[in-house]
Amino acid sequence: MSTAEATPLHPTPVISVRPVTLPAPSTRGEDLQIRITAPATGTNLPVIVFAHGFGQSMTAADPLVDHWTANGFVVVQPTFLDSTTLGLTPADPRYPTIWQTRVDDLEQVIDELDTVIAAVPGLSGRVDTERLAVAGHSWGGQSIGMLLGARVLDAQGRPGEDRTDQRVKAGVLLSTTGVARGDLAPFAQEHFAFMSPDFTQLATPSIVVAGDHDQSQLSSRGPDWFTDVYHYSPGAQHLVTLVGGEHTLGGIQDYASTATTDESPERVDLVRRTTTAFLRTALGIDAGAWADATATPAEPVGHIESK
Repeated sequence: MSTAEATPLHPTPVISVRPVTLPAPSTRGEDLQIRITAPATGTNLPVIVFAHGFGQSMTAADPLVDHWTANGFVVVQPTFLDSTTLGLTPADPRYPTIWQTRVDDLEQVIDELDTVIAAVPGLSGRVDTERLAVAGHSWGGQSIGMLLGARVLDAQGRPGEDRTDQRVKAGVLLSTTGVARGDLAPFAQEHFAFMSPDFTQLATPSIVVAGDHDQSQLSSRGPDWFTDVYHYSPGAQHLVTLVGGEHTLGGIQDYASTATTDESPERVDLVRRTTTAFLRTALGIDAGAWADATATPAEPVGHIESK
């Protein structure tokens, strides 16, 4: 057991149900499967819709989900078509547009939140769906960024479709790729043309978390690439930079995962504490939560800057 797994959480019992299945359009080819995790008690519970990274699924990010739900949030996690659990290959005709289907999936979840909530015994009537946030890691950050106001530029540099969702009140952008300045690797240019975001219209209040050792093979830029959304977005209010943090931010995607190259319970704890405090303040739950959480310096684990 990693130290992160052993970190005590607020002793709130939680309920988790999976899969909750939503019928999807025929073009998707697979019904949308979701996990929902919620506190067993409490009312007026806010909601976080979480978007996993490439290849993962609704079971990702337990170190974050456990903390968020223990602190009074309902967390809803769809499984996207790129998940290895579904086995799609690049030869599949749906593959080139998975980035768009991801946003469609998120919208469907939000549209049908009442149905999703009703799938958990005893949860209906205890959730405040007006207090709605989205969070995403890596490709998931790009996906939820579009609901916050980011656009994808075409080959001529023109912004694509506006997918901003006014129902979303706050965002958490974790290891989210930055703007393209001709520095995408050839593989990314060929296969991930959507990795050309415009953050200038991302106005929804958000927090950005990045690692200062996150060197992507998709770009020749350094770790600062993952801070672009903070610098170019009017909505990104805070940037949490993890010292020594790589793409998994200390291990947020799973407990004791072999994919974690920078395992650090201290980094995971900083991500947990800052994102929870930001959401509690941004969603109007506790106006002083952010100030309280950042009253103690984050060094040496990380540093925090705000606009």
